[in-house]
Amino acid sequence: MGKERLYLYDTTLRDGQQTQGVSFSAHEKQQIARTLDALGVDYIEGGWPGANPTDSAFFADAPQTRATMTAFGMTKRAGRSAENDDVLAAVMNAGTGAVCLVGKTHDFHVETALGITLAQNIENIARSVAHLVGQGREALFDAEHFFDGWKANREYALEALLAAHEAGARWIVLCDTNGGTLPDEIGRITAEVIAAGIPGERLGIHCHNDTETAVAGSLAAVRAGARQIQGTLNGLGERCGNANLTALIPTLLLKEPYASRFETGVTQDALQGLTQASRLLDEILNRVPTKQASYVGASAFAHKAGLHASAILKDPSTYEHIDPGLVGNMRIIPMSNQAGQSNLRRRLAEAGIDVPSGNPALARILDEIKQREDRGYTYDSAQASFELLARRELGQLPDFFEVKRYKVTVERRKNKYDRMVSLSEAVVVVKVDGEKKLSVSESMDEDGNDRGPVNALAKALAKDLGPYQQAIDDMRLVDFKVRITQGGTEAVTRVIIDSEDGQGRRWSTVGVSANIVDASFEALLDAIVWKLLRDCGRKGAVA
Repeated sequence: MGKERLYLYDTTLRDGQQTQGVSFSAHEKQQIARTLDALGVDYIEGGWPGANPTDSAFFADAPQTRATMTAFGMTKRAGRSAENDDVLAAVMNAGTGAVCLVGKTHDFHVETALGITLAQNIENIARSVAHLVGQGREALFDAEHFFDGWKANREYALEALLAAHEAGARWIVLCDTNGGTLPDEIGRITAEVIAAGIPGERLGIHCHNDTETAVAGSLAAVRAGARQIQGTLNGLGERCGNANLTALIPTLLLKEPYASRFETGVTQDALQGLTQASRLLDEILNRVPTKQASYVGASAFAHKAGLHASAILKDPSTYEHIDPGLVGNMRIIPMSNQAGQSNLRRRLAEAGIDVPSGNPALARILDEIKQREDRGYTYDSAQASFELLARRELGQLPDFFEVKRYKVTVERRKNKYDRMVSLSEAVVVVKVDGEKKLSVSESMDEDGNDRGPVNALAKALAKDLGPYQQAIDDMRLVDFKVRITQGGTEAVTRVIIDSEDGQGRRWSTVGVSANIVDASFEALLDAIVWKLLRDCGRKGAVA
């Protein structure tokens, strides 16, 4: 017997754009749409045509996709025909194969928010859906506030669903709009809707995450019989977000009872691009990816405790629920003061360093890590600095260049707009191949705004490294985090810097000092050395 088909409906470009602080350009929407299509979702909801210039521009030049491009709008307004409602017309004019219309199913919202009669609302739903079907479009009906409406007035909520169903809607989507319905309720009510006459193969589920159960609620609806799941990449969405497709998709493909019973448009090969898709979205939003995100987070397969790492070396399934490679992620054995030699040897091996068991250098490296963490360092989240520390102790770190001195000054001056602004200037002197090189950089951008002393320092350090310059030209600093690890007069500043290069590599380095500039410089220096180590060669393995 073949597997049942589940349909994935992505609303990142519409509901996801309603996230506080998120705004996509038309070009970014196109980029995300292509990524979603490559992943294998069935529907891509591009936005609300006519609601804003960006959405209209996106639909005017939407990319060609295998997935069904979908426009979102609302049912016709009372007192107008579906054919003469200009808001509905704007949605239709987007020319998409599918159209999703949102309508009220909770009697309270009909009478209070819309200010119309219950009968008028039913008419709006039926005639709007019939208009879509009559124009040859695939019609979806988003039953807004459905679960709250069902609990308040079951008969009316069902009447609204049946109106859309009988008018020809391909999908009736049950929406937990306020995100307060728990998974058990969602499963029970979905089953009751099916028993009342709407087939499960015509039902979808749309959950919000206000109780942190949107994924669980979506799965409960699937178990009850719903066959379309709506969600967003990385759980973007109004308030606390929507059901997270980066958690739902691998769960459906890899976990029972779903994996053996259902299939989706996402292939096992495409699933390996899930982590990259998740991080691409964060890159577009200029956000740091959530390390603890299930499946795709940088910490999703990180094993810190020595006991865990020791077991992982023998069999990864001891502390991993799936192979991280299935979703394009990787295993990490972070270094910390909880680490034992099993962690250390595994992490060294991942860095390409082969150190035999019993080598006395292992104990020295562990001791150095523990002493440094006692002073405020963290190698749990600064893997590149850990590797440099280990190579230095093992005698495997080339002397690419030597920093002779550096200086940072900050002054107030007038910019080109005759405004008083701060200006940071850095001077760095390095010795490369026996030759001293002095570099000076300012932190002021083209608009006359000061980017700060760390920016000036980073630019000066990376300005002239002689024969190594080409190797670092594609480097850029993507995140800068500062934390005070001790309070009072003995405060210590810890700086963690995330860097990236043109080859798609991303690495983290750490610096610690009572002086934030010194801590920053240490982390910057490690970032450059790690990059040179990767691109300009390294010494061989320890014998």
